[in-house]
Amino acid sequence: SSSALRNTEAENWRIVERENPASDYPSDFEVVQIRQDARSRLLTLQDHPYIKRVTPQRKVFRTLKLLSAGGDGSSSCNDTRWVQKWQSWQSSRPLRRTSLSLSSGFWHATGRHSSRRLLRAIPRHVAQILQADVLWQMGHTGSGVKVAVFDTGLSEKHPHFKNVKERTNWTNEKTLDDGLGHGTFVAGVIASMRECQGFAPDSELHIFRVFTNNQVSYTSWFLDAFNYAILKKIDVLNLSIGGPDFMDHPFVDKVWELTANRVIMVSAIGNDGPLYGTLNNPADQMDVIGVGGIDFEDNIARFSSRGMTTWELPGGYGRVKPDIVTYGSGVRGSGMKEGCRSLSGTSVASPVVAGAVTLLASTVLNRELVNPASMKQALIASARRLPGVNMFEQGHGKLDLLRAYQILNSYRPQASLSPSYIDLTECPYMWPYCSQPIYYGGMPTIVNVTILNGMGVTGRIVDKPIWQPYLPQNGDHIDVAVSYSPVLWPWAGYLAVSISVAKKAASWEGIAQGHVMLTVASPAENDSAVGGEMISTVKLPVKVKIVPTPPRSKRVLWDQYHNLRYPPGYFPRDNLRMKNDPLDWNGDHIHTNFRDMYQHLRSMGYFVEVLGSPITCFDASQYGTLLMVDSEEEYFPEEITKLRRDIDNGLSLIIFSDWYNTSVMRKVKFYDENTRQWWMPDTGGANIPALNDLISVWGMAFSDGLYEGDFTMADHDMYYASGCSIARFPEDGVVIAQTLKDQGLEVLKQETAVVDNVPVLGLYQTPSEGGGRIALYGDSNCIDDSHRQKDCFWLLDALLQYTSYGVTPPSLLHSQNKVTPPAGTDKPLPERLEGNHLYRYSKVLEAHLGDPKPRPLPACPHLSWAKPQPLNETAPSNLWKHQKLLSVDIDKVELPNVGAYRPQVRPLSPGESGAWDIPGGIMPGRYNQEVGQTIPMFAFLGAMVVLSFFVVQLTKSRSKPKRRKPRIKRPLYLQQQQQQTPHTV
Repeated sequence: SSSALRNTEAENWRIVERENPASDYPSDFEVVQIRQDARSRLLTLQDHPYIKRVTPQRKVFRTLKLLSAGGDGSSSCNDTRWVQKWQSWQSSRPLRRTSLSLSSGFWHATGRHSSRRLLRAIPRHVAQILQADVLWQMGHTGSGVKVAVFDTGLSEKHPHFKNVKERTNWTNEKTLDDGLGHGTFVAGVIASMRECQGFAPDSELHIFRVFTNNQVSYTSWFLDAFNYAILKKIDVLNLSIGGPDFMDHPFVDKVWELTANRVIMVSAIGNDGPLYGTLNNPADQMDVIGVGGIDFEDNIARFSSRGMTTWELPGGYGRVKPDIVTYGSGVRGSGMKEGCRSLSGTSVASPVVAGAVTLLASTVLNRELVNPASMKQALIASARRLPGVNMFEQGHGKLDLLRAYQILNSYRPQASLSPSYIDLTECPYMWPYCSQPIYYGGMPTIVNVTILNGMGVTGRIVDKPIWQPYLPQNGDHIDVAVSYSPVLWPWAGYLAVSISVAKKAASWEGIAQGHVMLTVASPAENDSAVGGEMISTVKLPVKVKIVPTPPRSKRVLWDQYHNLRYPPGYFPRDNLRMKNDPLDWNGDHIHTNFRDMYQHLRSMGYFVEVLGSPITCFDASQYGTLLMVDSEEEYFPEEITKLRRDIDNGLSLIIFSDWYNTSVMRKVKFYDENTRQWWMPDTGGANIPALNDLISVWGMAFSDGLYEGDFTMADHDMYYASGCSIARFPEDGVVIAQTLKDQGLEVLKQETAVVDNVPVLGLYQTPSEGGGRIALYGDSNCIDDSHRQKDCFWLLDALLQYTSYGVTPPSLLHSQNKVTPPAGTDKPLPERLEGNHLYRYSKVLEAHLGDPKPRPLPACPHLSWAKPQPLNETAPSNLWKHQKLLSVDIDKVELPNVGAYRPQVRPLSPGESGAWDIPGGIMPGRYNQEVGQTIPMFAFLGAMVVLSFFVVQLTKSRSKPKRRKPRIKRPLYLQQQQQQTPHTV
């Protein structure tokens, strides 16, 4: 950067010095401060051939909140708010990486006293519940493994830790200590040696203090700390923070670089559950072990974020995450100075897995076998699946430490798949795939499979994957297309499998099976031969249910292509009451924040498909209704023309809109501290000017009004949340109006006003013969899981009855709230915000001399169907068995016969040293010798005494001479009676 700016004026820029432990080493980035009036210098940096990317320096604020006792962890104990420090006028992405811990009500000791209390055993700690003590008894305690904790620091003389190798400070504060307690807790779960026992007490702890006591951090602090972790050859890194910005390129790139250097990164998946599509970065990356949370009854924690990943939208489909789940609710860990405390959150579940990974790594003699891919393979192959829970909630299941040990110690380098099979008939685990059968003419079902390559950091797929249908199981009734990563780096890649029904099965119903086979090759690191490679072949079983193509009226097409969300742009929430989280980042997909709506439509017998390409790319004659919800994108002119033609030919349209008001958009701006500028959203809750262009031919338009309030429609209680009104509608249409509050006036002037007869719903039959029907509603929040207060699924049912079957619900047709359709001549229609930057993130617009213009219409996606290689053999009946890796049979790996042994722990006595004072023991700490060894010894002696007693008694009884019992003579009268009694033969 200095060479790129060398010839410019010196006072316009400077390189910011960074004083931290990495300052003595070369760095791959610089922090440059550029004056506001010299922003053109950014172009000089961006155009320089040696500069990869220019991004803003970002600032983080995090505040601590406590839950009341007994809380389920639905609100965050550490709620992070990120305020951006801008150094690039081109970007408007606030960074939102939060600490992912929740208080369980035990953050502080209660101090309560009761004169009468139940006697109870000392509760077991999470390491013992997961049977880490079995591995401790075998002599494995994390020795020789370097584990890094990126958090809030650690006190120097904390009594719980034996082997703190290094503490480093990356903040602008002159301290290494933990002023918040979060970093101490996380470190304790991983490596505490007493009281609240950690998993790997002998591991080398490297503490990276990346947050201040005021809960502030910067991107550059993380990047420097990551570089230092690579230099120190860290083995395992725990990161209990996360955020939705998977397009934060410097951060994402550096995580890739970390894992490429064999650092096993474990990260919390997020505390934004139970909503779907709420995964946090970096846990959503393929090379990172993403961890979700469960409670001690093996229920998915309500706070734990759910999949799918949203990187791939709108054209593709998300990956399975989390990778694994473990205990994250009410877990005990080290207190800030001493003692133990309990916390909840995926921030807690993450160090549980990080501690387990550290312990597992120490059990492997050949450490070269341990890498980010092989460790993840061992964890997911050994995980215990939770019943009744789908894969976007639990990933591969619950952490099983001992099974992972068995697999890892029988492991040989290979490739594997996640998920390891595709079964569209297996519910609920394979939801949402199992929720709807496939049929001829439907949009291809896309399954995004992750390829894990344990053979090396880089690899490739040899030739092409092969599709082999099983003929006895009707495999020839489906077509399969695959696309995949050209290079598997670092340690992973994707395999996108698209499944469609063959034309010959248009009227057929049944199950079809086959498998995709692929071969992965990686350079052999230890092969002396030039060009030597390691090869691994894997199979992906495929099983689907096929039904005859449903009638057009039952088929609903969801428009995904025109939905935008954060990242990359600043797209605000649809409900302006949600001020704590102003960014719309859940993906707006039927399997994320519209999941309940999708489930409802399926229960009503509709078949819902997703359009991930322009409107020009689907056959409208196959569908009854096109459903557009909360659309932020612009439209190609060709799309507008085709939709008008499609509706004239019988396709119907339902639009759920949202607010768009330029004055309000300016009001919800945020301040850029670096450039001292205000940044405004690129659109409103929906892009109403674009929607108006789409429907203007029918004399329809939405307004820029902004309304909210409760009302009753057709005997249903409804809530209008930051919706708009209908400004123009055909005079022969049906319009329903309601009395609502003017939310726009409240936002702009802090005044309250009630508006009567606000048109919120419109129904219209197009005049052409056989033409479709159009329904408009001004608010989408009632069908959105992330905003919904009162659902309006009944309204969606009514609208689909109208659009798909031509039946106008009497409750709407004869409603007392029916009004004359507005002509829309009294007020101008909404116009686009002047100076908006939507073109930067749009698939439709491009910059053109300061006035954005539509791009050329892209070609429709074309799938290249794989040539089948049929197999005349029977398919496997059960696709989900033990997920064994190729080289592993866990039944043949022996574990020591330790029974149900669990070491008890006790707190330090007054005046007792916190040092390791018992050398040579397998278990660390004094309590391990006293309790862990004494109790089994007494139990053994007691058993021997009892056994000796029974042996002596048995010997005595056998050594005594046997005496013959005297024979008792019968009385005379009995003998006489017996002689006189006749016998029957």
